Amino acid sequence: MALTTAVTTANRPRASREQQAAKRQWWGSFALRWVVLVVLITAWQVATVAFPSPFFPQPFLIFERAALLWLPGANGVLTPSMQNDVIPSLGRVLLGFGISVVLAIAVGVAIGLSRKFGDYIDPIIQFLRAVPPPALIPIFLVVFGTGDEMRVLLIAFGTAWPILLNTIEGVRSIEELKYETATVFRIGVVGRLTRIVLPGAAPKILAGVRTSLSLGLILMVISEMVAASSGIGFSIVQAQRGFGFLDMWAGIVLLGIIGFLLNTVLTVIERRILAWQRSSGRETA
Repeated sequence: MALTTAVTTANRPRASREQQAAKRQWWGSFALRWVVLVVLITAWQVATVAFPSPFFPQPFLIFERAALLWLPGANGVLTPSMQNDVIPSLGRVLLGFGISVVLAIAVGVAIGLSRKFGDYIDPIIQFLRAVPPPALIPIFLVVFGTGDEMRVLLIAFGTAWPILLNTIEGVRSIEELKYETATVFRIGVVGRLTRIVLPGAAPKILAGVRTSLSLGLILMVISEMVAASSGIGFSIVQAQRGFGFLDMWAGIVLLGIIGFLLNTVLTVIERRILAWQRSSGRETA
């Protein structure tokens, strides 16, 4: 008992030093990732002060304009730009992205489990995914009109392919031994999906989801630049046509911030879902 207590006491300083070293490493990595961005913004500020141009305003003026447009005032009320542009855009991209995730995973699992079914529809998939989604905007306008339905479905169509292809590959990469084991233990279809197929394909599925998220933002902006009356893409085009370059740059900065935040949220979700892989010593895709 005494020996155990002595060993535990001796290990405490070592554990404390390891924790401090881990904290220093985290802060060093954090600073290294952001220092480059700070240097670039500072260089941009210096260059625009030295060589003024209406097309490339100072970053500080852009941030000031962005705060005026998007941040709520002292009374906490959302600004008109936030209500008319940002919230509708976020709704469209999240709804379209959600539809593509559900449908692409469902179809991808079906194709991955049935190679014969995949052989039948593979030419269709290869043809459709090769078509750039922006080229389909005229067709979507004719079929679905100029409302939000067209934009949501265009985002869903364009973001489905990375998830679909990664799901197919992830399902087909699962070892056959696992299916044979499930057969021996008489595990049903639902059990196979929830215990073998989806967990086994999860790393590749989530890799496709992250790729599709970036595509969703791109398609959101492009779809809002055509026959729209609201949205971030619409406001950027209107600002450019009205020579409101501060507003245009503020919209571009906002898109970058939204993309960064969505990717951060998705990364956190991915780490939680794949925590079992790290605990078992496996690498994620």
